[in-house]
Amino acid sequence: MNRKGAKKPTVIPIRDEGHSKFSKMIDKSMNHYLNDLSKDWRGIVLLMFLYILQGIPLGLAGSIPLILQNRNVTYQEQAIYSFVFWPFSLKLLWAPFIDSVYSLKFGRRKSWLVPTQLAIGLFMYCFSYRADAVLYGGANPSGKPDVPLLATIFFALTFLATVQDVAVDAWALTILSRDNIGWASTCNSVGQSAGFFIGNAVFLVLESKDFCNAYLRPLWDYSPQESGLITISDFLYFWSIVFVLTTILIAIFVQEKNSFECDNAEHEEIANLGIVGTYRILLRIIRMPNVQILLLQLLTVKVGFSPVDALTGLKLIEYGVPKERIAALAVILTPVEIFLPLVISKYTSGPRPMDIYLWAIFPRLVMGLALAGAVYVTPYFRMADHQFPLWYYVVLMLTFGLHQIFHFSFYVSQVAFFAQISDPLVGGTYMTLLNTGANLGGDWPNTVSLWLADYLNIRRCEAGVCETVIDAYFIEVTACFIIGCLWLYLFRARSRRLQDISTKTWRIIKQ
Repeated sequence: MNRKGAKKPTVIPIRDEGHSKFSKMIDKSMNHYLNDLSKDWRGIVLLMFLYILQGIPLGLAGSIPLILQNRNVTYQEQAIYSFVFWPFSLKLLWAPFIDSVYSLKFGRRKSWLVPTQLAIGLFMYCFSYRADAVLYGGANPSGKPDVPLLATIFFALTFLATVQDVAVDAWALTILSRDNIGWASTCNSVGQSAGFFIGNAVFLVLESKDFCNAYLRPLWDYSPQESGLITISDFLYFWSIVFVLTTILIAIFVQEKNSFECDNAEHEEIANLGIVGTYRILLRIIRMPNVQILLLQLLTVKVGFSPVDALTGLKLIEYGVPKERIAALAVILTPVEIFLPLVISKYTSGPRPMDIYLWAIFPRLVMGLALAGAVYVTPYFRMADHQFPLWYYVVLMLTFGLHQIFHFSFYVSQVAFFAQISDPLVGGTYMTLLNTGANLGGDWPNTVSLWLADYLNIRRCEAGVCETVIDAYFIEVTACFIIGCLWLYLFRARSRRLQDISTKTWRIIKQ
């Protein structure tokens, strides 16, 4: 798309007529694509920004356990904090209210989006004045972080983020034209990942005293300090201002379309079910035998992965690996998360996505053992200056990378199967139910794994002095590996049968 005054690129003429026709066809398709995109670019930018905002409190909530690990916090307290992540597993309980109660004059989605984002901003602003004391121990006579208060505050923030998520997901269906509706999922994945990155990795790096003294302050010839460049209070204060100001601008200047086209009267009826009607649809879905079997699988399949997912990062910190290095590993592995779905899409988009799902389970269990092995040998490679050699981080990154490949393959194929079986007339409710089952199936085992980590240690005591002989982490990883193998033995055939049955069997409304 040429702009006035821009320098035109040099074109090398090609004599081949076939190639010339092909080039013209490509140019025509690209111009059509850009023209279609140009009518929705404002909506795409707005959606991307809203998802970035959503990801920031989620990323910040995810960074807190890494900070707590070096502040004499028990795993039982970490388990209490893990309830912070449960609202995304329970949002099905309040999603019907968000979809059914609104002011048509102000806007169906803005009715929830604007007050929710203002609440997040004001919540951050008020908490910013006490956050340092609560997190770093100044508010507690014992000098320890106030974990129950942190869990309560971040649970509230995560809950508000789920409300914003429901509103933005629904708004995406009307803010974009039908030609560009596919950009909604792109904005979701890219925007939320970017926001999570800011709230997690960027915050951890800038909050780290060691990282800032070693790499950032020397850039400006600043002397080392006893703190990072920012604290959690600084971070909360800045983003509270961003939330409030941008939400006010959205409330004033962004107009919402309050209707969307329905293909027929049945679609119109489904679109206006209301709260009671939505819950009735949910009950009809849950009563279906195939859905009940699938939900049982979703609630149990991740038990085998839970100690590795919940405890590995915390154990590495306990054994001396800096939290900002762990955050850096997540940054390095981000391209895997972005490009892997593209690589396996030709398999997951076909009629048998569960083949990838089932294939990924055992390698993911094995890589869990490999990560546990990496944790076990970590203390032996810690040098005299309490640092680790570069090759250790390379090995750790490769191990994490292989584990994440199987993790993402599992996740992408699961989502593809959900999309394949969901009744299109009630797709939002159907998908939300299945995603809720999948999220809850990961949250409850992780919380249990954290809770048990203080109780399953095998200790040896002599003369009143006790030492840990076998860490609970390794006991849990071994036990859950066995449970994961048993799950695969019991449910592999059932999962394949669910995939083989006709998609009409999953429908609740006849077409």
